[in-house]
Amino acid sequence: MKTKIAIQGIKGSFHHQVAQEYYSQDVEVDECMSFEELVDSVLSGKTDQAVMAIENSIAGPIIPNYALIDKNNLHIIGEHYLSIHQNFMALKGQKIEDIQEVHSHPIALLQCMQFLKKYPHIKIVEDKDTAETARRIHEKQLKGVAAIASKAASEMYDLEILAPEIQTINNNMTRFVIINKEEKFVEEDEINRASIKFELDHKRGSLAAVLNVMSDCKLNLTKIQSLPKIETPWKYSFFVDVTFDKYEDYAKAKSLLEIMAEYFKVLGEYKNTKP
Repeated sequence: MKTKIAIQGIKGSFHHQVAQEYYSQDVEVDECMSFEELVDSVLSGKTDQAVMAIENSIAGPIIPNYALIDKNNLHIIGEHYLSIHQNFMALKGQKIEDIQEVHSHPIALLQCMQFLKKYPHIKIVEDKDTAETARRIHEKQLKGVAAIASKAASEMYDLEILAPEIQTINNNMTRFVIINKEEKFVEEDEINRASIKFELDHKRGSLAAVLNVMSDCKLNLTKIQSLPKIETPWKYSFFVDVTFDKYEDYAKAKSLLEIMAEYFKVLGEYKNTKP
């Protein structure tokens, strides 16, 4: 029986590519047009797990997705890094000079802004998904409209790549996490990365004390992001990713942070796969 995976976007999207690489080429996917819909797919049991973009090496972290995982008590059970290659595509037989509009996901557009600045006559339009935009151009035979998407999307929706590899920075990677409704048991010797959330008392030095504990326990802080607590002015939640060589170092830090923080939660403990 195939594992059914929720993805943001449709077949041909980068989420679809990650699902194929992380699981298998013939994985069954549930196409979701928003991350909220993706979360609902997992919570309802419609799918077993989900692939969710969490940060990009150019655009930075996608903090609302951390908040979605936290709010819905989902668990991060793995991660996957994907090198992002963006392509400018349209119906066959056209040139870039014929294009009046380009549609794509806001992050994809941001990743290609240096290329797009060369063509000021092209109107930039934000859309929900890279591959869905490509499919719409194909289905409606939209001339004068281009999409920015993956090579797989151009092949799947019969579009011609007018300009390949248009991302501003070639070393452009997106980190995706694999999320599950239930916590998945992973052997301690396999765990070398964790995603955590904590809240601190609003007083001088509280964050510095926490960071010192992490350092003393030999944790490598790979990301820290604050998110304001709407219901409590001037208080923040901190979402943090750490890596470590020994699980016991992390376990020691975790026990101390549980005491120091007003609120502490583990979003996931899993294997670091950063290339």
